[in-house]
Amino acid sequence: MSTSIKIPEHIAVIMDGNGRWATNQGMVRTEGHKAGEKAMIDCIYSAIKLGVKNISFYTFSTENWNRDPSEVRFLMGFSREIIHNRVDELNAAGVKIIWSGRKPKLWKSVYDEIKIAEKKTAKNTVINVVLCINYGGRAEIVDTCQKLIDSGDKKVTEKSFSKALYNPKIPDVDLVVRTSGELRIS
Repeated sequence: MSTSIKIPEHIAVIMDGNGRWATNQGMVRTEGHKAGEKAMIDCIYSAIKLGVKNISFYTFSTENWNRDPSEVRFLMGFSREIIHNRVDELNAAGVKIIWSGRKPKLWKSVYDEIKIAEKKTAKNTVINVVLCINYGGRAEIVDTCQKLIDSGDKKVTEKSFSKALYNPKIPDVDLVVRTSGELRIS
């Protein structure tokens, strides 16, 4: 009897619990975020090896702005550094970087690094890595509705709604992993 494993086309990773993990280990919260970067890179290379075509990392939600301002500053700066420091390596591996999120409130320096990374990796086809920074599911729904209203669309359908999403060419998620082990989605 032959058993074949179906590889998901799109995996979503909700990067949650890094700060709590570090605190439980007796470290400062920021060390957990640093460990999260290493795990993210491992996930990308593992996904490539398995043949996954799309992987999304929910790294900073719209709700994360409510965190302690020093942690927000760290996360924004750290996000900028990761993108800047990893783009050439990921480009060489055939990774196409795509951003998903809201521009308002997002630090300009982070947005600029994202745009540089997207441009540099635009022609890559091995895997799409979607960085969800300043992203929220409800925010995307509201933004999509507003986009449809602004376009004058009088009849909204699932198809027109799907086309108005942040990244309409990225397929729906097949598998969601929440790294903290909590059994909920945001």
